[in-house]
Amino acid sequence: MTKLLPILLPILYGLILYRFSVWRTHRELDAKSTRLADPKLKALTDRMAASLDLADIPVHIYEIQPVNGLAAPDGRIFITRGFYDEYLKGRVTGEELASVIAHELGHVALGHARKRMIDFSGQNALRTVLTMMLSRILPGAGVYIARILTRLVAAGLSRGDEYEADAYATALLIKSGIGAEGQKSLFGKLDELTQGRGGVMPAWLMSHPKTADRIAAIEKNQEKWV
Repeated sequence: MTKLLPILLPILYGLILYRFSVWRTHRELDAKSTRLADPKLKALTDRMAASLDLADIPVHIYEIQPVNGLAAPDGRIFITRGFYDEYLKGRVTGEELASVIAHELGHVALGHARKRMIDFSGQNALRTVLTMMLSRILPGAGVYIARILTRLVAAGLSRGDEYEADAYATALLIKSGIGAEGQKSLFGKLDELTQGRGGVMPAWLMSHPKTADRIAAIEKNQEKWV
């Protein structure tokens, strides 16, 4: 048992760190978000809700500036203040923002939201554990290898989920009568939108399938469902 302590202690520490990170993330979302009250966007989300036989879709504005969307495991959808500001400036249309909401709904409906919360909150814990373990074997190089492995794990968890959430969003947008054109056009704007914010890319774009591949997949789904 004593021989296993160098391995068990980093794992235990990582689990504690992860749980704290999840708790902190939920607390921050609760403290820094307000319910979306925009009439046009509400009309669009109501159309999606009707298609899903739901009374309402809970969408909140998360008061941070990076352009992003997030789904919490409890079903709440968050659009960042930075994303909403781009909509108010006319740089993002209501249909494009609705496609982000539909995409995040896909993550909730398909069971990805909890896994994405791990991606959102747990990478630091995973990196810490790997660094502690690898540094014993490869002093100096362990921290860099841990970073690379963490990114590879996160990317592997994300790619398939993104295609599935895109497909769900396309189907929902078409069923709601909103259409998937906004979903496709938004991808062409993301580089420009994020460059003005320190180059911060949305979590659902980083380390995920290439934009051109995702648009091609959406168009293929459109052919089947329109």
